[in-house]
Amino acid sequence: MLDPARAPSHVAIPVGSVQVRGDVTHVDDPRGLVIFVHGSGSSRLSARNRHVAQILNRGRFETLLADLLTAQEDAVDARTGALRFDIPMLSARTVAMVDWARSFGLPIGLFGASTGAAAAIRAATERPDDVGAVVSRGGRVDLAGPAIEALRAPLLMIVGSRDAPVIEIQREIAPRLRCEYREAVVPHATHLFEEPGTLDVVAALATEWFEEHLIPRARAAGRRPQSET
Repeated sequence: MLDPARAPSHVAIPVGSVQVRGDVTHVDDPRGLVIFVHGSGSSRLSARNRHVAQILNRGRFETLLADLLTAQEDAVDARTGALRFDIPMLSARTVAMVDWARSFGLPIGLFGASTGAAAAIRAATERPDDVGAVVSRGGRVDLAGPAIEALRAPLLMIVGSRDAPVIEIQREIAPRLRCEYREAVVPHATHLFEEPGTLDVVAALATEWFEEHLIPRARAAGRRPQSET
């Protein structure tokens, strides 16, 4: 069982032969755990993802925000950009985070942004028994490759109404999906959802999606929130 303390805990997560930094936020009577898979050039300190995470915490979801690269790798990537589009590596590290979080005993959801959405989708196909739902925010879901057809976890694709490239990507990808999915367009939002109030809409949509899909998963596993006992 997770510590009910609300202050973030700083953790080191083993991913292959290295470790990455992460921040876990605990809540009372949790209904699930959402792992954030950030986009290219970002990190666990992303203000946008932290804003969404805080709203998920209010909805009684634990959150894990972790770096996908070590400090040394991040320094190399800042100069070359060579790693931020390495989807196989990023998805393998997302799988490692799912494996690390499994011991918490909570249903797991993935929240992927930009290129992180592709890594989240691939990780969900590799851990179908562990990942109960996926949310993509402005995601490059096309970079997931054949995992698009293999995905079984319910997928919510959130895009800004002024993000024409990603709208087109989602339109092309949708016919290939074999899982339950939904497309949500946030009015007046661009790719980074920098417009006032748009991230709140993203967070509300994500919370509803995880409520819809992770809570039944917890009940099926025999774990009922304390408020229902």
